[in-house]
Amino acid sequence: MLAAARARFAEDGFTATTIRRVAADAGVDASLVMQFFRSKNELFAAVMSVPADALTRFSAAFEGADDGLGERVVRAFLEVWEEDVRSSQPLMAMLRGALANDQANEQLRGFLQERLLVDALASRSADADLTLRVGVVSSMLVGLVVGRGVVGVPTLTGAEREQLIALVGPAVQSVLVPTPSTVHDKGADR
Repeated sequence: MLAAARARFAEDGFTATTIRRVAADAGVDASLVMQFFRSKNELFAAVMSVPADALTRFSAAFEGADDGLGERVVRAFLEVWEEDVRSSQPLMAMLRGALANDQANEQLRGFLQERLLVDALASRSADADLTLRVGVVSSMLVGLVVGRGVVGVPTLTGAEREQLIALVGPAVQSVLVPTPSTVHDKGADR
């Protein structure tokens, strides 16, 4: 049932997924699904667990020198969102559901906050703008996944992953690890 629900939420999103369709996909009666999960919200919560090994990939991307950080982060993000069905289905379900369901929105926000911000703070020297920079990077990466995996923008879906990593990695790098010439002089505005 959980595998059927995970696939259905990932494909159709929270709003369009029904208990009956999940039950049909699983080859069981809808009442059995309701017996284990009292509501669609509870079923959704049960399928949203992301495997620990996927989370470890994010953490590992932030380890090491600043050089190449952008590409490591983009690569880890795309691998988790696209490569492993155990990781990608809950994440895509969360992403699709985030627009229509408060619980999915909270889960996605928490996932991004946990993975990117906590990992960045744990491995980088914190400065006043790090939280903002990590927020910008998470928006960039979610936008890439939405364009590629949800909306299906042809130029993005047709691009090889390595091509996207090479293109987006330097942009992520410049946001996460600003050089002295890219850091805004806060005193200049006064």
